[in-house]
Amino acid sequence: MTASVDLAWFTEARLGMFVHWGLYSLAARHEWVKNRERMTDAEYEPYFAHFDPDRYDPRAWARTAKAAGAGYVVLTAKHHDGFCLWDSALTDYTSMNTPFGRDAVAEFVDACRAEGLRVGLYYSLIDWHHPSFPVDGTHPQRDDEEFKAAAADRDIRDYQRYLHGQVRELLTGYGQIDYLFFDFSYTHRPDYWGGKGAADWDAENLLSMVRALQPNIIVNDRLGIPGDIVTPEQYQPLKPMERDGVPVAWEACQTLDGSWGYDRDNLDAKSPESLIKLLIDGVSKDGNLLLNVGPDGRGRLDATAQRTFDEIASWMDDHARSVHGAGPAPWQAPGDTRYTLRGDRLYVHLFSWPFKHLHLPGLAGKVGYAQLMADASELVPLHIDPHRVAQNTLMGALPDGTLTLQLPVQRPDSPVPVIELFLTDAP
Repeated sequence: MTASVDLAWFTEARLGMFVHWGLYSLAARHEWVKNRERMTDAEYEPYFAHFDPDRYDPRAWARTAKAAGAGYVVLTAKHHDGFCLWDSALTDYTSMNTPFGRDAVAEFVDACRAEGLRVGLYYSLIDWHHPSFPVDGTHPQRDDEEFKAAAADRDIRDYQRYLHGQVRELLTGYGQIDYLFFDFSYTHRPDYWGGKGAADWDAENLLSMVRALQPNIIVNDRLGIPGDIVTPEQYQPLKPMERDGVPVAWEACQTLDGSWGYDRDNLDAKSPESLIKLLIDGVSKDGNLLLNVGPDGRGRLDATAQRTFDEIASWMDDHARSVHGAGPAPWQAPGDTRYTLRGDRLYVHLFSWPFKHLHLPGLAGKVGYAQLMADASELVPLHIDPHRVAQNTLMGALPDGTLTLQLPVQRPDSPVPVIELFLTDAP
């Protein structure tokens, strides 16, 4: 079931911030720590008893996202451990009953709105804490035979009522929610026995309820039935994505270091340059980037995350119009470059810096002016005799239709320099 929702704001934004934050942030060793370490509820309980993020400031998160050019932020209202960051009437396992004692979702929603950002909420379909969620290959106690025997009569229909009720709470208690990120269905995963999917979530009725409560909301594709967008995770598509041969809006979900939740000892951080390139590559293929941060147990972004987003902000300060509202271009970009197109302007993102000349096939006669975005300095086109033979210091003729630009020898001080081409006619 899909609806004709307006994706204009989503494709205009192109960049979003994902926030994974919860009890696992105190463990500081991956958001699946309960699963990985086969923890019982009792062993996981100390994180609930000590959840008191005294530096929680979602306005600071929102400002960081906005400065980096993000148009929306998505918060994990409930992750797989079942812990809820809002004042749910359906369970006591919420932030209200920790030493923190506050509705973190309410504060998050207000913070995003105050910064003019679209609001997204993540909701895990999995729940390792709920007494009616049947044990399967994702469950922390999947190898505990005594526990499995005691849980053998769990009825997924009881959990369905809880799941639907909590989604209703999130979509009726906080005003307009722009994006709902469900996670995840896994009947197709051989590595998880007892996998669950659309039938287990009663997905058709759940999505109907979501549409009725929030007609303008964007819903992702993880209910086991089609949604409004598709969400490749931790890989970059080779081309624009399709569903049944038809182009579809998409969003690549990427981490800074391979972990979604705060992972204190994980030092595998991607460079800001590599993440900027992921963003550009996605836009060139008509997609978005949802870039994750995992705030620590006190509620702050760690230094690496803050520095990374600050460097993205610095690049976006000069180059945002090559990203926001831009999309793929009809021409084949030269090697180690990416094109994005916005109206009558074509943007050439240089992943490596050529020596003196940049050759752009098929663009001769189509460009009225060219400049480096960083300083608006003109790049002069080079006109080469189409019959000239290469000799010594003379460049030979180029294929018909090739536009050649003269570049400075020194690369601009930017992770990814961008050339802005003013087209004589928009394609």
